[in-house]
Amino acid sequence: MVNLLWMHGGACNGNTQSFLNAEEPTVIDLVTDFGINILYHHSLSMEFGEQVRRLYEQILNDEIPLDILVVEGTIIQGPDGTGHYDMLMDRPKKNWIWDFAHKAQYVVAIGDCACWGGIPATKPNPSESIGLQYMKEERGGFLGTQFRSKGRLPVINIPGCPAHPDWVTQILVAIATGRLEDVVLDDLQRPQTFFKTFTQTGCTRVQYFEWKEPVEEFGQGTRKGCLFYEQGCRGPMTHSPCNRILWNRQSSKTRAGMPCIGCTEPQFPFFDLAPGTVFKTQKVLGSIPKEVPQGTDPLSYSVNAALARAVAPKWAKEDMFVP
Repeated sequence: MVNLLWMHGGACNGNTQSFLNAEEPTVIDLVTDFGINILYHHSLSMEFGEQVRRLYEQILNDEIPLDILVVEGTIIQGPDGTGHYDMLMDRPKKNWIWDFAHKAQYVVAIGDCACWGGIPATKPNPSESIGLQYMKEERGGFLGTQFRSKGRLPVINIPGCPAHPDWVTQILVAIATGRLEDVVLDDLQRPQTFFKTFTQTGCTRVQYFEWKEPVEEFGQGTRKGCLFYEQGCRGPMTHSPCNRILWNRQSSKTRAGMPCIGCTEPQFPFFDLAPGTVFKTQKVLGSIPKEVPQGTDPLSYSVNAALARAVAPKWAKEDMFVP
């Protein structure tokens, strides 16, 4: 049996709602087939009040072993580092999370807020929110750079706004079945199983990206054209499997005509890049994208794009439906 404790910090509860919709495996599968004992989850458990306090005390007193600590949401440190903006049973919640993190075999951050602060940590950040081991792209966060759980791993980051439910349950299964050594973390402590490729991988519009043919109007879910050039799609710069592991086993943002907003990257939301707007490609020199796919620079990319557009086949320019 593997004991799991889920803590909720400064967030909207979206990752819990996503988690409850997991399919491969489901939350029920975690309990019945993989032996994960959910000690407490704010949306699943029946315990409340003094029952929860007693459970917490038993964990801290080593009466109940803690195998997995899952944190959803930011660590709220305000005001002035006291944590009094987010209290739980007469203590700042940040103090509970600190103590549990140092008791747990493994610590898993679910969603952007827990991973690197997300939307609550965007300037001016009045709640003094911070991620577990990152503040945006800067390593350190609430637990500090040197933190390692009892299993000798840093925080395992599963970002997203929200994270895909199957990313979460599959990592929990890897821990429960003793296969975590097969999970390789990238430079941002994300499992490479999910975050090695770009969102663009598997996108049904990729052929239009290659020929630099844009979609001119937002929301053309089944129309031809790439969302990168005019609609601010961050698919070529974002690491996620959203077009490989589809949402609801049906679709993805780009397949539905919605630009990728880069929600698995630590800089999300990109308000500094695009003040006042998200769904618009930021450009310099009139037509050159301000940000381009990795491995090139804006000027070189613009030259290559002009050449590709000039030799694009007829079908890429026709008004046709994407499969």
